[in-house]
Amino acid sequence: MPKISIIVPCCNEEESLPLFYREISRIAKEMEPVQFEFLFIDDGSKDHTLPLLREYAQSDSRVRFLSFSRNFGKEAGMLAGLETSTGEYAAFMDVDLQDPPDLLPELYRAVTVEGYDCAATRRTTRKGEPPIRSLFARLFYKLINRISDADIVDGARDYRLMNRRVINAVLSMQEYNRFSKGIFGWVGFQTKWVPFVNVERAAGETKWSFWKLFLYSIEGIIAFSTAPLAAASVLGALLCGVSIFAILFIIAKTLLFGDPVGGWPSMMCVILLIGGLQLLCMGVLGQYLAKTYMESKRRPVYLVRETEKGLI
Repeated sequence: MPKISIIVPCCNEEESLPLFYREISRIAKEMEPVQFEFLFIDDGSKDHTLPLLREYAQSDSRVRFLSFSRNFGKEAGMLAGLETSTGEYAAFMDVDLQDPPDLLPELYRAVTVEGYDCAATRRTTRKGEPPIRSLFARLFYKLINRISDADIVDGARDYRLMNRRVINAVLSMQEYNRFSKGIFGWVGFQTKWVPFVNVERAAGETKWSFWKLFLYSIEGIIAFSTAPLAAASVLGALLCGVSIFAILFIIAKTLLFGDPVGGWPSMMCVILLIGGLQLLCMGVLGQYLAKTYMESKRRPVYLVRETEKGLI
């Protein structure tokens, strides 16, 4: 029978982990005789997440885990899960149960029976989220779909089931600065979208603050679009045009009406405006250079300290 690898990144999830393990075990029993592999990625947890994973691995042969040497982020955990998975199919799930395990049979049926390469989920509502966070999330999806080749559906979750063809395609993109939602959209393949109503966390607190999500969105834009560089170039060209017009205006005014001394505050405002725009454009360019610099280092995306077999 085919095997499904359930990849679950974890970071300080000792409260949610027992709830998730119970739910996914129930779903696995309902889906028999399909085989399962529960692959947990401990992303440098400081609580009792790792001891719980050791306990599950000893009592359940389906449980495997990787424990990172430190916190490398969810993207590193997702990559590590795909690289370590042994199933013909792989699915990402959040341990906080915001990705309903009850949808897994439907995702599996879409891939194995309906002929899709991937079955993914998307939220139809953002109930429970702060309004500002929801607003910026919608704006981000609209923006990145306009300026990039990656097709990212509004409300898309990382919760998806993929066949080995899609898994290999994702693994072929060995970039250091990873943005999985963009990667999934870029590789394409036939994908079925399964909508569901937003579910709040079963326990614990989210690790994603507004600032972290903002930085993550910038990561996605830089990873899949050069539009910011083009915008900086256009802005520079416009300012050059305005400057030439202003010079001609000043020359004409001086020749016709003399040269009365203007106030220095207005001049300082112009200088500060131009200087700020220059710094903004340099910052955009610097972001791309920084990502290129990190890619050129060829550092590993993650380091593993321990697995279910012991210390490495």
